[in-house]
Amino acid sequence: MNNIDIIIQTLTNYFKNFETPTVRSTSIATKDPFKILISCLLSLRTQDKNTEKASRQLFEVASTPSEILKLPIKKLETLIFSSGHYKKKARTLKHVSKIILKDFNGTVPSTEEELLNIKGIGRKTANIVLAFAYNKKVIPIDTHCHRLPNRLSWVKTKTPEQTEFELMKILPKKYWKEFNTLFIKFGKNICLPISPLCSKCPINNYCKKVDVIKSR
Repeated sequence: MNNIDIIIQTLTNYFKNFETPTVRSTSIATKDPFKILISCLLSLRTQDKNTEKASRQLFEVASTPSEILKLPIKKLETLIFSSGHYKKKARTLKHVSKIILKDFNGTVPSTEEELLNIKGIGRKTANIVLAFAYNKKVIPIDTHCHRLPNRLSWVKTKTPEQTEFELMKILPKKYWKEFNTLFIKFGKNICLPISPLCSKCPINNYCKKVDVIKSR
């Protein structure tokens, strides 16, 4: 576990010029909690290029809870079609916008409890908002952030939620905010789910390669 600092710093330097995921780039560009929330909801179960397209098309037309509520459902579905699961996501966006307007006066809540009480918002999405919009000390965990710490043997967990709580015990807080972005870049470009590119990996010497059967 003494290699965490070296691994994080090495990966940070290696991936500094790689493309930033849409949800993080949205938060850097706008710092708008609602746009960050919506981009994250659109990013679920789809590729980042689809998130970027859907977010851009939607925000050109509607970028506030009231504007999304005013959109006809078919129009909303068309705007976010590229994100996949567009019918379900459109209903989620409508519901989330309604609750934020009705219960929070149009402002995205800034606590975990309030966010998780809104149907359609899970732990990853809540933590994305808390970290990127409100600078809270949390660790957003997606599939890469769950898979790679297990491969590195930092944790031995079955679910993203378990990974989140185990990482909170061992990962220095200074890394929490950018851990999600960094490990998404790592997981998409080098440490692939099947046949990772170990020969190109900058931290190959530090990796335990847990459950890696074939690599390149």
